[in-house]
Amino acid sequence: MDEVARTFDAWARNGRAERMEREHAKSVLKFLGSVPFDSAFAFLDVGCGNGWVVRMMASKTLCKRVVGIDKSKKMIIEARKKTENAKTKFIHTDLESLGRLKFDYVFSMESLYYADSVSAALEKIYVLLRPGGKLFCGTDFYTDNKVTAKWAGMLGIQMHLYSKKEWRRLFQDAGFETRVRHVTDSRDRRKWRRELGTLFITGTRPNTR
Repeated sequence: MDEVARTFDAWARNGRAERMEREHAKSVLKFLGSVPFDSAFAFLDVGCGNGWVVRMMASKTLCKRVVGIDKSKKMIIEARKKTENAKTKFIHTDLESLGRLKFDYVFSMESLYYADSVSAALEKIYVLLRPGGKLFCGTDFYTDNKVTAKWAGMLGIQMHLYSKKEWRRLFQDAGFETRVRHVTDSRDRRKWRRELGTLFITGTRPNTR
């Protein structure tokens, strides 16, 4: 088992999964709330943790299938305990090992930077998306944010730190049409939440490729 999976297994046992859900819920809800989801869709959550985003998406009428994957077996166990919905499926796997399923949307919150190769992960997601499909990647961990940029040293596990500009380039190099957005919270007590917030990178797989 690698260090990332071991760390998240420990977090599943000590309740940190629920704390992460509370920490990220506001920015994720604000971002996904701006997405129309106006036709039937299949959705993949990469690094699903306790499955809270999977459950949220499964509640949408036009959602036909939603899959959550995580390298942490304990997180997947917790997600399955909390979820009873015929639309949902949780798989204990990493992104690289996932079969050639097809999705309209792929979502990742605070997980892609743990990949051995972020470039390879983005290329894999590109293949998993149908033409016109979108990848939504959210992160608080980026060089522009001096507070959270310290996380890797604090946790002692592999975390790839990039700037907003570098994230955009990684997406473009994988073939995505790319947009970047900051989701802030003007009422949060933390200055970085108010001024920088969560960085969301949206990559669209072109219809022509």
